[in-house]
Amino acid sequence: MRRPVAALATGILVAAVLTPTSAQAQPATADENGPPDWAAAAIVRSGGISTTKSSDTARRPAGPNPFLALLPDPGAADHAAWRDYLKAKSEQRATQLEKQRAQQRAAAANPLLADENEPAGIRGGNDSPATAQRIAGFGTGKKDNNRLRILGQLSPEQLDPEEIAPTPEDDGAIPLAGETGFGETADAVTVSAQIGDGPHGSAGTGTGDFDWYELTGTAGDTATFDINTPTGDLDSVLILASADGEALAFNDDSDGLDSQLRYTFTEDGTYYLLVTGFPALPADPFDPASGDGAGTEGPYTLTMDTAEQDVDFFAVQLRVGDVVGASVEGQAAQVTVYDPQRREVHGSGQDASGIYPPTSPLPGGGNAVTEHVADVAGWHYVGVSAGSGRYDITVEAYRPGLEGQRPRQTIFLDFDGARLNTAIFGGPGVRTLSPLQAFLGRWGLTNDDEDALIDAIIATVRENLHHDMVDSGLNPKYDLRILNSRDHADPFGQANVSRIIVGGTIEESGIPTIGIAQYIDPGNFGTEDSALVLLDVLSEPAGPDTSLNTYLTGESDRIAFVGRAVGNVTAHEAGHYLGDWHVDQFNDQPNIMDQGGNFPVMFAVGPDGVGGTADDPDVDFGEDVLNPGEGFTGVEDTLSRIALTVTR
Repeated sequence: MRRPVAALATGILVAAVLTPTSAQAQPATADENGPPDWAAAAIVRSGGISTTKSSDTARRPAGPNPFLALLPDPGAADHAAWRDYLKAKSEQRATQLEKQRAQQRAAAANPLLADENEPAGIRGGNDSPATAQRIAGFGTGKKDNNRLRILGQLSPEQLDPEEIAPTPEDDGAIPLAGETGFGETADAVTVSAQIGDGPHGSAGTGTGDFDWYELTGTAGDTATFDINTPTGDLDSVLILASADGEALAFNDDSDGLDSQLRYTFTEDGTYYLLVTGFPALPADPFDPASGDGAGTEGPYTLTMDTAEQDVDFFAVQLRVGDVVGASVEGQAAQVTVYDPQRREVHGSGQDASGIYPPTSPLPGGGNAVTEHVADVAGWHYVGVSAGSGRYDITVEAYRPGLEGQRPRQTIFLDFDGARLNTAIFGGPGVRTLSPLQAFLGRWGLTNDDEDALIDAIIATVRENLHHDMVDSGLNPKYDLRILNSRDHADPFGQANVSRIIVGGTIEESGIPTIGIAQYIDPGNFGTEDSALVLLDVLSEPAGPDTSLNTYLTGESDRIAFVGRAVGNVTAHEAGHYLGDWHVDQFNDQPNIMDQGGNFPVMFAVGPDGVGGTADDPDVDFGEDVLNPGEGFTGVEDTLSRIALTVTR
């Protein structure tokens, strides 16, 4: 029998709708192989639905890692499978880190221990940053302990759900949904039913059996929808929809193959919950026969409740530039960092620490892992939630990897092509990549334009990674040297030298992407990394939004536009191995770290839709919302994370 989902100890694929902001739909359309239009936005925002269901999570999914890559179509990536894979890699990394520490334990101080003050079974004592339990003695100061272990317990409200009868078939569309009384006459209900017993299941028409439930939502209330499958083969999927059929929240595989989602209602009204079996989805939520084939089938128990959740907060003092990481184990599935302004800066329901370089000391291996680079001094807050029972939090803080070190960080821009082992990016092995010069004609440029184009690319990279960082005033010791293959000998292989190869194609590299970095490295602890910026997609004939030629006309300054666009992509990949995650590409805030999928913004195309004209904007690093499709919440300052950690 599967463990009840309430335990949540290993639930890493909780829906990316744990907060109201992450439930908002974004522009998304479905292709012929993707989810239906009505559900596509919610599925993309939640990080996607697995295209495969391998029990071997240690096997690398197909394609480039979407957390590290600037993909032509990020919606096509199997984010769910990648999160499973990263979880396995993160556990391996944590085990290796523990072995290293065991060898050094005689010289290392034991972590500071803290017990939660709030009594078990009680809520409200430390449920916000304002009431956080303050912990003294932790930090990176000479008299502080930089390692902390917190033991506590989550005590959510316990409700006794009312058992209701399953809805008679057919309940496969919103107009046919079964009434539950949930949110109106009951604050918790449970129902046992079956996918596959309707007229459109595998024993019927075969288009797919769907069970819809009607419920009432009150603005501000948080509802939990929890599937448990004690027997059978059902691989459940949950979608919450509004009365007009707009998908608001989605989850697949929160706990094994069982699904759970948590949603905070923003408006009073009637809502509808869909239970289906992977991979079946209706093309039209109002038509019970609109599925494209039956999915997995079997019995399930669905529980809905509005129980008050318990959240525990702990406050720690950080200095500017401190790199803090936290990992939670036990009966909790969400860990979050808030800054001194009590803003959420990094919330996580997953462990992606396997993406850090081997030299990073930041903790991982838990149910959920978070991190933050402090850009102001003062009390910061670590919150833990999404569970019931005891938990164990590891919190550690470090100074940036290069602080006080020599030589300084160097980034080498290689325009000459390269022979390298692409396996470091998940590629097939040693490959030879074409130089930048090989692509000039595809943008309508000549060999005589190469120097000017290289100048434009370098200028853009320098502006983003040097001038803007210095001008921010955040770190008077910011120290980054940018070299290039035209003007300098290749220093890669020397201490603290990272590189970005600008050239090559998907076919040459074996990696279907525009750009990709080797790691995401909060704190810049790994200083000798690699990244690629491939040029074939960027130089395709006009048409796709991923091609620079789509935005070039007779009015364009071609060299300026291509230089700016390629320079932005280059800075984006450097941003990854200097510590930045992707941010939301569909909001109103342009950012160098925008995920792929909104390329006119990344390429700095102005309102006229033409690149290389006077209205082209300057896209920079800065504050933006973390990309919810990658499983994180909060506001990331992609500028300060680099400015404070690339230091001397």
